[in-house]
Amino acid sequence: MTRKNFIGGEWVEGSEAVPDVNPSNLADVVGEYARAGVAQAEQAIAAARDAFPAWAEAGIQKRFDALDFVGSELLARRDELGRLLSREEGKTLREGIAEVVRAGQIFKFFAGEALRIGGERLPSVRPGVEVEILREPIGVVGLITPWNFPIAIPAWKVAPALAFGNTVVLKPAEATPACAWAMAEILSRAGLPAGVFNLVVGKGSVVGDALVRSPHVAGVSFTGSAATGEQILRKLAERRARAQLEMGGKNPLVVLDDADLEVAVRCAIQGAFHSTGQRCTASSRLVVTEGIHDRFVAALASAMTALRVGDALDPATDLGPVIDRAQLEQDLRYVDLGKRCGRLVAGGEPLKRATEGHYLAPALFADTTNDMAINREEIFGPVATVIRARGDDEALGIANDTELGLSAGVCTTSLARASRFKRDLQSGMVMVNLPTAGVDPHVPFGGRKGSSYGPREQGTYAREFYTAVKTAYTAP
Repeated sequence: MTRKNFIGGEWVEGSEAVPDVNPSNLADVVGEYARAGVAQAEQAIAAARDAFPAWAEAGIQKRFDALDFVGSELLARRDELGRLLSREEGKTLREGIAEVVRAGQIFKFFAGEALRIGGERLPSVRPGVEVEILREPIGVVGLITPWNFPIAIPAWKVAPALAFGNTVVLKPAEATPACAWAMAEILSRAGLPAGVFNLVVGKGSVVGDALVRSPHVAGVSFTGSAATGEQILRKLAERRARAQLEMGGKNPLVVLDDADLEVAVRCAIQGAFHSTGQRCTASSRLVVTEGIHDRFVAALASAMTALRVGDALDPATDLGPVIDRAQLEQDLRYVDLGKRCGRLVAGGEPLKRATEGHYLAPALFADTTNDMAINREEIFGPVATVIRARGDDEALGIANDTELGLSAGVCTTSLARASRFKRDLQSGMVMVNLPTAGVDPHVPFGGRKGSSYGPREQGTYAREFYTAVKTAYTAP
């Protein structure tokens, strides 16, 4: 059975059906999903445009009820949908279930936000005049999401968009349509009027481009590569539409001489290699000061040997496969590059398992410098590098010497050092004695420099993108 696109309250055929293949077992087809083209994208935009006026005026209780319904069902079906996520994306089953839980929590949080859409009432400098500052939905929003968090990222875009009264066209990554479709199926039963939420699965160059170029789409929220994000920004700027872009990171984890070695290794393992390193918040650069450098490298390499790479659905697996053949080949190209410019300490080789899949042993390089390509470019796989620093000042300089600035971490037992690095690290998020990857759903998410553009995602800060501010004056 081919699972269809959801447009205007109806399930709609696409131009063709595309198989969704399990990266842990290439013989396992998760399902077939209808691929949308320009016609379906324009149909979805028109449906969202027509539904917007009524949804913008809908009562906040109606919005709460719909989002709370979705959140409740996601949480109730966490095991089932977590298994689906792990089967199609390759995250371990633990991580898949945790991501579904996070998506459910996000919908629950924004259900509450729908009831808390506030404003301000101020006196005017003119006697007898009252001033109100209101927030209103912006209109139709296009949401373009990646494959690495196939249900959490759609959730943290869809939920605030609907909570604040906008209508939605969601284009998920072609590599992971199953999770987005499952979420859409729940939304189809949540009591939303036809056209308020629409799902179109298709190529970014076709469906995504239609969303970006349409004069009826008020804003686009995109998570993906920096190159694609820059193209989207230029196109949106031409028609003065809103842009919210999350575009990756080359995140440093700084390990200082006084760090607790066990804590530092744990942070590096989780930050660099969990989710197979396929996170924009992954700590791919490990900046380590001289006093602890050799002990850290040895301890990290030892810990890596205990990591079990295998089928994502096996409860004993620590790291699943990478998403597909293209990503595996990209990772291996960086491993080869690393061998030519640094020292391979551990891993880096393709692995064979009982089922054919895209398996890679996590790789660690030492004796690297920050000007090397493996330390400048986002690899997006289980590959980490160690850069030696002569002290705190040099470590901070290396950490900040990047065009990206999403997340950064520091391991230290000194409160003074922790305070300094929290202040001076040039990133949107800073973790102290924690992995660089792993954030809460109720706080703002985003970076600096080339990692992000536009208002933050998640938490109360999401309203900055999904609402417009209006100032109203009233005289007696």
